[in-house]
Amino acid sequence: MKNSLLILTTLLVVACSENTGLPVYKDASKPVEARVADLLKRMTLEEKTAQMQDLFMAPLSTDDVIDTAKVAELNGMSYCVLIGEGLSVEENARNIALFRQYMDSRNRLGIPVLCAAEALHGLMQKGATIFPQAIALGSTFNPELVNKAAHTIAAECKAAGINQVLSPDLDLARELRWGRVEETYGEDPYLAGRMGVAFVKAFNEHDIICTPKHYAAHGSPSGGLNLASVAGGNHDLYSIYLKPFSDVIRECQPYSIMNPYSSYDGVPVVSSKRFMDDILRGDLGFRGYVSSDWGSIGMLYSFHKTAADPADAARQAVLAGIDCEVGGGCYEHLNELVHSGQLSESDIDRCVERILRAKFAIGLFDRPNIPDMANLKKVIHTPEAVRLSLEVARESAVLLKNDKGLLPLQLGKIHSIAVIGPNADQIQFGGYSWTNDNAFGVTPLQGIQATTDGKIKINYAKGCEIHSQDKSGIAQAVDAARKSDVAVLFVGGRSNCPGLYVPTPTSGEGYDLSDITLTGAQEDLIKAVYATGKPVVLVLVAGKPSAIPWAKQHIPAIVVQWYAGEQQGTAIAEILFGKVNPSGKLNVSFPQSTGHLPVFYNHYPTDKGYYKNPGTPERPGQDYVFSSPDPLWAFGTGLSYTTFEYKNLRIKSDVLTKDETIDIEADITNSGTMDGKEVVQLYVRDEVSSVVTPVKELKRFEKLFIKAGETKTVRFELPVAELALYNAKLEKVVEPGEFTLQIGTASDNILLEKVIAVKD
Repeated sequence: MKNSLLILTTLLVVACSENTGLPVYKDASKPVEARVADLLKRMTLEEKTAQMQDLFMAPLSTDDVIDTAKVAELNGMSYCVLIGEGLSVEENARNIALFRQYMDSRNRLGIPVLCAAEALHGLMQKGATIFPQAIALGSTFNPELVNKAAHTIAAECKAAGINQVLSPDLDLARELRWGRVEETYGEDPYLAGRMGVAFVKAFNEHDIICTPKHYAAHGSPSGGLNLASVAGGNHDLYSIYLKPFSDVIRECQPYSIMNPYSSYDGVPVVSSKRFMDDILRGDLGFRGYVSSDWGSIGMLYSFHKTAADPADAARQAVLAGIDCEVGGGCYEHLNELVHSGQLSESDIDRCVERILRAKFAIGLFDRPNIPDMANLKKVIHTPEAVRLSLEVARESAVLLKNDKGLLPLQLGKIHSIAVIGPNADQIQFGGYSWTNDNAFGVTPLQGIQATTDGKIKINYAKGCEIHSQDKSGIAQAVDAARKSDVAVLFVGGRSNCPGLYVPTPTSGEGYDLSDITLTGAQEDLIKAVYATGKPVVLVLVAGKPSAIPWAKQHIPAIVVQWYAGEQQGTAIAEILFGKVNPSGKLNVSFPQSTGHLPVFYNHYPTDKGYYKNPGTPERPGQDYVFSSPDPLWAFGTGLSYTTFEYKNLRIKSDVLTKDETIDIEADITNSGTMDGKEVVQLYVRDEVSSVVTPVKELKRFEKLFIKAGETKTVRFELPVAELALYNAKLEKVVEPGEFTLQIGTASDNILLEKVIAVKD
């Protein structure tokens, strides 16, 4: 019946269009579905299969400029997407303009090509604004601020002619050896979902397609090795890994999604009809098209060994529901697969329909978005964008320890400062940046120099490299510390950037660690500087946590500054000297050692020991003989230069039915002497359930600015429906029983609790 109505509607629309003289697909007043159907029936098989493939700008260029002679070799055939890399914003925009103008006059049906780019934390083209890395966006716990940043990134993309971005990354950082932790919003599915929604909504408003990735469970690879298989069952899949994708799809309906390289429970996701059609398009309601990760279809035969050859890999991927291949060339075999009967043309049509629907939906047929070269510089890297990047950097830094109020440093009380470490005078932008050159950012040393403005003496020493065991520079660092009133140590990591040379990376895509202690001689540097007896502040500049138990025990002040974008140095200097009160919270728990992994907070009740008799090297015990199973710092942790008191947890009703909403209030007082921001976190524990559930789960959070001495009331509305679990039959149900509502400053620092009951 539904198909009959669609056919009738299409026929009526066609009849109406005859009066305008336009083909239906060219008539912007007609429904998208009718336009798609009309265009599809006009296309040849070759035109359809070309829509399922990509183009790269480099092979179509000469000396980095689009070569129309090379474009002519495409014979006017339109493709799904054009991807350019390694160019400046202006160069890439000029090439897009040339390509579109040339192709528009030669494509038989006038089918436009999407122009895509990486934009994880800024458009990945030279000259664009570099925002803090995704892990830093997550640690702000401020979706409104992330939405502002995404709006700015989207505006730069649109001005440059980009209408698809291969972002955001909704993987969960639950395997910390994995090099791509920095690309995620953290370990928690609710937090990742809120940040993903904030990001995608901004791009939707600019008619730019977001491609959330890597659907699904890519962030827990076996052994922490990129692309490795993921072990997990249905409960982890539905309760943890799918949640951020579900939230983004439900609230934003992105027009594209990217599959992962990995297999889940022994099945490559790229060839899984269950993942792509049954779950993604069925359970989650996704209506866009699936874009393969680069080369992932070819890996079915070269890596997973589940396909006999590239053609077989293409057949499997199409039947699973992968609509467009990016990188690889397997879909070059689609025509022959149809002619040989291994695929039907209707299989091809399903994929092409989804691609065309996305192009129509963003107005690409009606508003081609040719870059305006004359006005490009008015949009790219504006002073407002730089200020916003700084604002995000300020809110992303996390204060983990501050014994005896060592921070903030007082300019009137110190006369000299030692600035030490391999990341002290080197900017770290993180993966998917267009540069790692200090010329395009502010290093911590430069930030401290500008903030102190010659009022104190600065003694700089690198001390050691990030990766090397060479300790020859430590003596110079020790000397700098001895000459100074206080030492600030900048240690951490350096990430690989795809397509960009980065010397000796210790993290990033394809750079995974077997041991997450600090690399090279950095631990020795810390201990040597500490031994001088001078006050020491440790700043971890990295894309993921490191195991630093010695530092936690001995160093009085510790700050985490995830890769914080081009204004990194300004932001950390402002925090160190008290111009900014830190307000970030850990979105990833820190482990005591590599052996303590996994360390995420929302573990099952059975997963952190039974005997509760933790040991130490001096006094062996049980669970771990020489340790406790606890994290070094837990999810949600983050100190301030002021103090906050939590009082008066109020719930409108403590007995509710499944269709009601829990109304929650609490009073938060800034009891210190400095204005500050606090992230109030609401967790829920299901006390008795038919299947094992986590010890607690984040359900809401809110970041409040509270003046010194002021009290603010935080209000949360939590539908009882969000207390649902997947039972043994994988049915999503709210089970009657008791639930504990917990409000606190961190997952392990709960200050207010109330028990509610849910009845049938």
